[in-house]
Amino acid sequence: MLIASLCAIVVTMLLALARALLGPTVFDRILAANTFSTKTVLLIAVLGFFTDRPEFLDLALAYALINFVGAVAVLKFVRYGNFAQAEIEVETPQDSNEART
Repeated sequence: MLIASLCAIVVTMLLALARALLGPTVFDRILAANTFSTKTVLLIAVLGFFTDRPEFLDLALAYALINFVGAVAVLKFVRYGNFAQAEIEVETPQDSNEART
């Protein structure tokens, strides 16, 4: 059971890695890299479960948190071009009336 589970996870990791390298758009590559990281968390958790090592679950949880923060940072960088605070433009009704005339 352990070997079958690990093989299935590794195959999906390889497919995600191929998509990350060959993805047509940057968003496909980001999604594939995030999928690869999620499968890594799953691999660590399954390995910890089958080997009866609960500290692996702690490592998997820490890696999942790092994965989440990294994904948010990369998406923010892609959208705004930097990691600084994004300026939100609020359009007032007066501005929209001036734009129409």
